[in-house]
Amino acid sequence: MTTSKTGSTLRFAAALSTEADTGRAIAEVCRLAGEQLTGPANLGFLFVSHHHGPDFESITAGIGDGLAVEHLIGCTGEAIVGGGREIEGQPAISLWLGQIPGVTIRSMHLEFEETPEGATFVGWPDDLPDPWPDGAALLLLGDPMSFAVDAFLKRMNEDHPHVPVLGGMTSGGWEPGQNRMFWGRRELNRGAVAALVYGPVRVRSVVSQGCRPIGEHFVVTRSNRNVIQEMGGRPPLAHLQELFPKLSREEQQLIQRGLHVGRVINEYKESFGRGDFLVRNVIGADPGSGAIAIGDFVRPGLTVQFHIRDAQSADEDLRHLLTQARQNCNSPLGALLFTCNGRGTRLFPQPNHDAGVIRELAGEIPIAGFFAQGELGPIGGQNFIHGFTASVVLFEGENHG
Repeated sequence: MTTSKTGSTLRFAAALSTEADTGRAIAEVCRLAGEQLTGPANLGFLFVSHHHGPDFESITAGIGDGLAVEHLIGCTGEAIVGGGREIEGQPAISLWLGQIPGVTIRSMHLEFEETPEGATFVGWPDDLPDPWPDGAALLLLGDPMSFAVDAFLKRMNEDHPHVPVLGGMTSGGWEPGQNRMFWGRRELNRGAVAALVYGPVRVRSVVSQGCRPIGEHFVVTRSNRNVIQEMGGRPPLAHLQELFPKLSREEQQLIQRGLHVGRVINEYKESFGRGDFLVRNVIGADPGSGAIAIGDFVRPGLTVQFHIRDAQSADEDLRHLLTQARQNCNSPLGALLFTCNGRGTRLFPQPNHDAGVIRELAGEIPIAGFFAQGELGPIGGQNFIHGFTASVVLFEGENHG
């Protein structure tokens, strides 16, 4: 049964264990999460560090024996989020449960296949509605080494526009097959696991790319695939050389460490600000021609702007977007956090930054997640995979906001 009739109140729970012993860690998260609910959950997420690798096969069975969860998906991560904590470099298991009355959930294991007709994705449940209902969201955890997520997101944007794809790509494994995904009692090492959720719950996304724009925005006037040859009729490096002396010393140093370009998603807006740009790294430059190459295809006519990233910008961006989201809704009741494995203490001077900001601005709500090797979420109404981003999923009742 995928349409829940459990209870009458929307409830969420989250539990974290840093026990090194897998059996004790499973027992702890089951006990702590179960104490927060009054009955079985119909949606669950499980995040596990690679320290528990020798016992991966026993984890979902242990969760299933300890709790009744109708739809459970999860994955391994380089670092694990639970509550207001981000556990880096230590054993961790994080369990998040949702008791969502009246909601419909379709969980699945998807795989990428090449066919004579082209690329396809198999594993979709036979009973999916057509079209997908308004307000539906797809929560997805994929293996970056076996699941063609760019092709998948392109297909989703074409076939199911306005349906957000939220989640992240497994991390911590260095070879194919090392990362794991969980689906019910199954342990998988290929493809992606996902849950389509729709009904009396609002799933709201906050995608914080952690950057801020510098200088002016320009229209691309000449390009070749991922190379911007001219913007505003001049080579990009000419604009950058003109801008550089006007910046603070700190901003100049950030450019020298790593420059980014944001391209506007919705060109029909009258003005552009945070959340309007898809940010991509500058991966090369040609001093001779003044052209730059970025990690995305660019066509003439797109609006672009230089961006920089640092801990302060990332903190400000996350706070701004969470505050903006809170202004449009009542208090969220639960959250999932898919943050980049380049954030955490690799970016911020103190641990637990992203989870702590969510707790600070959204309240003491149940949170779980992991540090991903690519974060999924919409910008300007289209789904993308991101880097150095915090993708936050907020759950609230359908009558909110």
